[in-house]
Amino acid sequence: MLGRVATWQEAGARAATRGLTLRVVRARLRARLAAAWAEEESYRRPVLWLPVAAGLGAVLSLAAEREPSLWLAGAGLALFSALAWRLRGHRAGFALALLLAAVMAGFLAMGWRTARVAAPIVPRTMVTSLSGYVEQVDHRREGARLVLRVISMENTAAQATPYRVRLTTRRPIDLAPGALVGLKARLLPPARAALPGGYDFARDAYFARIGAVGNVLGRIETRAASEPAGIGVRFSAAIDRFRNALVARVVEKLPGDTGAIAAAMVAGKRDYLTPSARELIREAGIFHIITISGVQMTLVAGIFFVGFRRLLALSRTLALNYPIKKWAAALAIVGAVFYDIATGSRVGTERALVMTSIFLFAVIVDRTSISMRNLALAAVFVLMVEPEAILGASFQLSFAAVAALVAVWEARLAAQNRARNAPPTQATGRWGAFVHWASHARWHGLGAALFATFCATAATSSFMAANFHEFSPYVLIGNPLTLAMIEFFAVPAALVGTLLYPLGLDGPVWLYLGLGIDLVMWIAGIIAAAPAATVHLPEFAPWALPFLSLAVLSAVLWRTNLLRLTAIPFALIGVVGALNGPKWDVAIQANGETAAVRDGDGKLVVIGRKSDFVAEQWLRADRDGRAPAEARGGLCDKSGCTATLPDGRRFALIGDANALAEDCRRADILVTSTFAPSSCEAPLVIDRRVLMRDGATTLRFDGERVERRVARAPGENRPWSQAPRLRMERPDLIRPFDRDAENSDVSGTRWESLE
Repeated sequence: MLGRVATWQEAGARAATRGLTLRVVRARLRARLAAAWAEEESYRRPVLWLPVAAGLGAVLSLAAEREPSLWLAGAGLALFSALAWRLRGHRAGFALALLLAAVMAGFLAMGWRTARVAAPIVPRTMVTSLSGYVEQVDHRREGARLVLRVISMENTAAQATPYRVRLTTRRPIDLAPGALVGLKARLLPPARAALPGGYDFARDAYFARIGAVGNVLGRIETRAASEPAGIGVRFSAAIDRFRNALVARVVEKLPGDTGAIAAAMVAGKRDYLTPSARELIREAGIFHIITISGVQMTLVAGIFFVGFRRLLALSRTLALNYPIKKWAAALAIVGAVFYDIATGSRVGTERALVMTSIFLFAVIVDRTSISMRNLALAAVFVLMVEPEAILGASFQLSFAAVAALVAVWEARLAAQNRARNAPPTQATGRWGAFVHWASHARWHGLGAALFATFCATAATSSFMAANFHEFSPYVLIGNPLTLAMIEFFAVPAALVGTLLYPLGLDGPVWLYLGLGIDLVMWIAGIIAAAPAATVHLPEFAPWALPFLSLAVLSAVLWRTNLLRLTAIPFALIGVVGALNGPKWDVAIQANGETAAVRDGDGKLVVIGRKSDFVAEQWLRADRDGRAPAEARGGLCDKSGCTATLPDGRRFALIGDANALAEDCRRADILVTSTFAPSSCEAPLVIDRRVLMRDGATTLRFDGERVERRVARAPGENRPWSQAPRLRMERPDLIRPFDRDAENSDVSGTRWESLE
């Protein structure tokens, strides 16, 4: 008995010791968190999360199933702003109210942007005549693509006429931007997402005020304008004329893909590039070489700044009596703005323009410039002007890469300050010598460049994988190569060649640029031929990218290691979502004209009307690196296509209403772009009415159970995804839908199980 009492006493003592230890650990952790937060506040880092909150508000607005109320969003912004002012003496309450105010600000900016760009969208496919001013012409190796500011459309009221249309033609055209033209075209609404939760061209087209896309039928007639076009049309047309003239000159001096890449680097025009060249630079991990990136904007501004300063310094009077450094900074801002406009003004260059302008303005007012706050201001600018860009790959990649580079720069300065203030120490032993060498190499010379490239690549890898479903392991080779190409060849050649072009002396400059491009493409060929040059990745779960984004933000925005550790759980959750994305066996286009079915080998077979853009998205999401042409198959005739699924069920894709009767009897799964009769005997029918309501659809088979995933949420009605208006004149042709939705997620994706 005494032994048992002693055992109980020992157990109680151990429990008390464990409790005391846990209390000590909690107290120490709380103290360290408080110290870390105080240090972050001293660096003013918490304020950097306000643009993140504004971005969240924009995403929530875009994800809403119906158009949000602007008045309610404005009232919420005013309420939380007033609450933040009232709670400014209470740290936690003030921070929460301020974050909510930022969320409502992003929500309001997105709603206002949606209302501001509202323009008509053609409701259906049509052939019509229209007239308008040519805003932009992109010449291709075969034909061209043009953007038309529409003035009138045949048999269409003014309030229903699209603001812009984007047309393609296979014929070469001699048409200058700014011309008034008349033509006949086949128009159709901008394409919806090819997969639930996938890229939605219709949304991007809406914010570009493009109400229709299509093909030119016949000749394009140039007309005499009774009155001049608006100043906006004339300005954009003049810029595009200059860009096209520069591209023509570059392609003339540098034929083939070398000239196509040069044209993309100099003027942002990528239409001359062949598919093989695109594939090569993509596999080498240097696709951003053909985009006007923020790196180019920064280098251009730097060249302007140094050049103007050196030029002004030639005058001793100016150099000794006037602030020529500030004058050079102001002139560099003007030059950077011109460069942004002349190259198409994309999100990446807009971000770089804002950051560079802040940097140069800091020179004018005698302040330091390179900091994460500058990037935050650039993000606020883009979110207030074009908040829809947050869902685009350009915004995500640009800001993630620059945030990582700025974080590396700040860490380098902090390391230098610590080394300057710390007493000198002598490395002991091999391990100590290695640590000293690694620490020095990380911040100096080639090691610093590779370390910065690694950090930028790590920050952008999740966005690359989520948007493009692939990753290049050799990006550490490709990225420094691209930067060297831009720094030593592209930017100097673009500036000098553009200045000499009006004088006709630009030929040697383009030849110099061509030498650099040939060198890069030679190395890119070696990289692309290496084993596992491209790793194909599957579609992510809808919640994976938000958590991976939080991981990147936590790693780059916080300065203390303790708070940076919060990136680990976010990253782990995101990786789980990336590895457990949606699985499907059948994908159906929103218009019901194309589908992809999985064969007995587990690969996708694309059937129906040829649509390489849609097929490529399906293959990429399925971790399939084949070209769309290689995946086409099935048994097809003029009525439609059929395929046999791995479990033996017969799948039919029908485009002819006259063939429905036979396939309704024979098919197990029937998909048609027409209206199926209610008497159709197929176990599962997805017809035009269902597709108009649900959009792109995927099916997954689990025995007799069919799991359906659709792109449009129940009752969704947004300007770029309007609720369908079905005509009910022939109720015998309308087949009622099987079952209501069971749940939905924030991306507008609906999941449904059919027994």
